[in-house]
Amino acid sequence: MTKGADHKTAEREKRNNEDMSCCCLCPRECRADRRAGQAGRCGMTDQLVVARAALHMWEEPCITGRGGSGTVFFSGCALGCVYCQNHEIAAGHAGKQISVERLAEIFLELQAKGAENINLVTAGHFLPQVKKALGLAKAQGLTLPVVYNTGGYEKREAVCSLEGLVDVYLPDLKYMSPELASRYSHAPDYFEVASQALAQMVEQTGPPVFDERGMMTKGVIVRHLQLPGCLEDSRRVIRYLYETYGDDIYISIMNQYTPLPQTAPWPELCRRLTEEEYEELVDYAIGLGVENGFIQEGETAQESFIPPFDAEGV
Repeated sequence: MTKGADHKTAEREKRNNEDMSCCCLCPRECRADRRAGQAGRCGMTDQLVVARAALHMWEEPCITGRGGSGTVFFSGCALGCVYCQNHEIAAGHAGKQISVERLAEIFLELQAKGAENINLVTAGHFLPQVKKALGLAKAQGLTLPVVYNTGGYEKREAVCSLEGLVDVYLPDLKYMSPELASRYSHAPDYFEVASQALAQMVEQTGPPVFDERGMMTKGVIVRHLQLPGCLEDSRRVIRYLYETYGDDIYISIMNQYTPLPQTAPWPELCRRLTEEEYEELVDYAIGLGVENGFIQEGETAQESFIPPFDAEGV
């Protein structure tokens, strides 16, 4: 196949992946006609729905900075983890419909408020609209780094399409175990999919880059939320990340798991993580040689840690 044909094939695949009349944006490939008002596996039609757009002070230090991260929380989610801390918006129970043009305005308003970056939280199921809004905002003076904050369950092609628009990737790597991924996220292929997406993110950004204030302007931070009773799988995740990427990424080990009412059918998730469980995982990471990392200290597992999804800034 010639180079020109390769390019045409890639463009055709891109159009097919972003055709919301037969939606295959995410790995679920539900093929819903979202343009006609049918909700996809994400719970959303093609109408942009945003639940909150505000300065957020609870990200990693090199993302939050002094001004706060300009987080935009999108409603709906294709992954649907049973323990989701943002369940209210992931299930589509909160949010306001807006236009692409309004989304671009929101990015600029957050910049004017002193945001350190634009932080797109669970935006994958609105990828065509988000990319268009970013293009509009950049043309109108948006200069902040763009952070893509995701549960990790993304198509590699989707990540490829964000090149030139996204500066920092903030994905989860939730599990290696297909059994855990199936039980808690109904996605036994989670690791296979997420690891391929992550590889593309790292290839795209290269090693981490920081400005003179210590803010990340380019790179990847991989988050791992430790779940109660899942220490061995968490160890496998940390080992995989460090052995695969070394110091080319940062690893954020999180202890903020918060049991919420919807986890009642999964009794093993109806408790908080113990200090001992978390310390074991952190010690394991240190023992491996992980230096580029973040840990959480103190009592983070509480509902007050979850922001109100009241359409602020929308």
